[in-house]
Amino acid sequence: MTTLPQRPNTAVLVIDVQNGVVVPGSPHRETVIANIDTLIGKARAGNVPVVWIQHQDEELLPGTEDWEYVPELRRLDTEPLVAKSYRDSFEATELESVLAERGVGRLVVTGAQTDFCVRSTLHGALARGYDATLVADAHTTQDLTAHGAPAPEQVIAHTNLYWSGQHAPGRRGGTMNTADITF
Repeated sequence: MTTLPQRPNTAVLVIDVQNGVVVPGSPHRETVIANIDTLIGKARAGNVPVVWIQHQDEELLPGTEDWEYVPELRRLDTEPLVAKSYRDSFEATELESVLAERGVGRLVVTGAQTDFCVRSTLHGALARGYDATLVADAHTTQDLTAHGAPAPEQVIAHTNLYWSGQHAPGRRGGTMNTADITF
């Protein structure tokens, strides 16, 4: 199995916290965004890379308001922005090279949607050799119960539960709350 022992650094991933994804009514929207902002501040203070992931497709067209990041979060020009078109942030993107350039082998994952891009990126990271910590109080999802999905609160709670014990040979997953993360 792949591991990344030669990459001792950590990075924070901010996945798809865009106007058209983290919509009003998303569970704990304001708290999740505030927690992500807190993590970004901690990372910047500790010289830990913050990598922004931005989804684009036929519903999130580049340059539109829905495609833009929520106004509460501000990316610095020095922080990488990775465009993606698939749920797994590694698929057909430059994310792997961005992380390799910075010697990153451990990820702290935040964002939206829990049951799509966050979950896919977590699994993609672990499969590629990364340790991946999900920030339990810094991800959210939309209500898709009309399509047969569980309620958003259940999706979030279940993802936190199963990721808390996730591991693979030489790699580990896990969850932590924003207040418990230090860099």
